[in-house]
Amino acid sequence: MTTAVAAPYRFFSLQVVRTRRLGPSLVRVCFAGPGLADFRSDGRDQSLSLFLPRPGRRDPVVPLDLGDDWWPAWRALPEDVRAVMRSYTLRALRRDALGRTTEIDIDFALHGVVPDGSAAPDGAQAGERPSPPAGPASRWAAAARPGDRVLVLGPVVADNRAIRFRPPEDTDLVVLWGDETAVPAATSVLESLPAGLRVRAWFEVPHAGDVQDVPTEADAEITWLVRDEDSPAAVDVLRAARLPSAEHPYVWIAGESGRVKELRRHFVGERGIDRRRVTFVGYWRRGLSEEQFREAE
Repeated sequence: MTTAVAAPYRFFSLQVVRTRRLGPSLVRVCFAGPGLADFRSDGRDQSLSLFLPRPGRRDPVVPLDLGDDWWPAWRALPEDVRAVMRSYTLRALRRDALGRTTEIDIDFALHGVVPDGSAAPDGAQAGERPSPPAGPASRWAAAARPGDRVLVLGPVVADNRAIRFRPPEDTDLVVLWGDETAVPAATSVLESLPAGLRVRAWFEVPHAGDVQDVPTEADAEITWLVRDEDSPAAVDVLRAARLPSAEHPYVWIAGESGRVKELRRHFVGERGIDRRRVTFVGYWRRGLSEEQFREAE
């Protein structure tokens, strides 16, 4: 089922097809559905809105019959009824021989969830230093099974405004930084880059088991910062880094809002990179739920 909202986006009713644990802090969930053929995206850091059912409910509750007026009606529903909404990035999509989308993948960062899928006490991984407490999306993803139902508000136009990674045509160096919440978008970006383009990337993850091999044709140097191994703070690492000489660099930084702002100040204020060539996206803020973060922003 698809329901029009505001072009170029639409609701898609999807089901879990399969899941795959990528590491202690990341799980990939594959979705499919009969209306997914209309889903279009150029990928990269494509943003989506995901609606999950409340505990004890089979389906996410969103008043789709109201068309473009669904938002205020959804907000007016009781909190224990209305679907949980979270923002995610598209990790991958697959198409059939006619170019129609058949499946999409979303990677979930599992904050505060231990490998068996349960929430760790006090929001900490057992035996490890504290992490943010498990939220509803982390708990859902850790326990997701084939047949579980969700709604996705996604694009029907491939090149849409929810894609933020847009290096100018003259870019001769791409610099990337992201924490575990931004790794899915960043790795998708890396896979999309052309052969020979110079890339320097730093990705921050909780555990060594979260480090991934990223296929890319770009001339990429990737550094993984593992918090369990007491990696230095990202801004200190970036300050000490010697970037290749470039006339037209482009920077993309995403993840925890406070860290993203700090790194943006470094690139613009300390390195003198044109602020118009720095894309920065706060995916979350420490100490706030997504609802609180949206209101604060």
